[in-house]
Amino acid sequence: MKAAYVEKLGPPENIQFGELSEPVIRSSHVLVKVAAVVVNPIDTYIRRGAYPSRIEFPFIIGRDMVGTVESVGSSVQRFRPGDRVWCNNQGYHGRQGTFAEYLAIDEEFLYPLPRAVEEKEAVAVLHSATTASIGLLREARLRSGETIFINGGAGNVGSAVLQIAASLGARIIVTAGSEDDLAYCRSLGAIRAVNYKIEDVAKAISEFAGDGIDVYWDTTSKPDFERAVPLLAHRGRIILMAGLDALPVFPVGAFYTKDCSMHGFAITNATSQELKDCAKTINDALANGKLKSRISRIMPLAEAAAAHRLLEDSQRGLVKLSGKIILAL
Repeated sequence: MKAAYVEKLGPPENIQFGELSEPVIRSSHVLVKVAAVVVNPIDTYIRRGAYPSRIEFPFIIGRDMVGTVESVGSSVQRFRPGDRVWCNNQGYHGRQGTFAEYLAIDEEFLYPLPRAVEEKEAVAVLHSATTASIGLLREARLRSGETIFINGGAGNVGSAVLQIAASLGARIIVTAGSEDDLAYCRSLGAIRAVNYKIEDVAKAISEFAGDGIDVYWDTTSKPDFERAVPLLAHRGRIILMAGLDALPVFPVGAFYTKDCSMHGFAITNATSQELKDCAKTINDALANGKLKSRISRIMPLAEAAAAHRLLEDSQRGLVKLSGKIILAL
């Protein structure tokens, strides 16, 4: 089978595209013919060794995919050939990734794709929606009527957080950097969208939530706690899931005297049960048309190295991507 893989960790140029043996399924495995995959920032961290994980070479990269069941092992109960499925949990902890024509995956890590959902639209949002679900439900425990500020509401994670927060009945204020992005955020449920390039963000937040923000979610790589902490409500929560190399200043006194809390998490650490719970939330939202995605590029799997390079260039500010990079098979 064709696959995108590495023989050693390092830059995007280490990604090869070529023939590997088709995986053999065990009794609890499902063999899936992959239709589309997506490039996530965590994929680049694992590929270059910035996020340590157990890896066996040759290592097929990638964690998310949508596809169709080809065959099932003898003990598989939930799937049968022809079922459309998805996953968001391969390519780490010793598991091979998804950037291949076929994937052998344990039944517990595989989920059904709702009938009417288009494959590329679904795969574009899976990782971001899982991040949003864990952060809002497990960590922030966001409740209806609470206020949430999302720094970067038009991005991949930010827009997923926005949509799930809206479905939970939260009052939402976000930042974005263009009129198109501001309008996009409002269409997803933001009550207030602030142009961070020309508006005073702290003033806008204070006017929106006079008693402070209940949940402060920063999707950027450089969280600003000197701004965030004074804007929190009593028992406000800060959610961290980005900024791998950030070392920001932190105003301790203003934080603990308001009984605030900070929650950091990486979905790579989520248990199979937590991922399954998120999958239900995501499938419900997909089936009801309440989880939309943005796709920036669709490329062939053979261009996996170029796709990784493009994503890293966007992270360095060299190019702008409005949405996900999808690789089609």
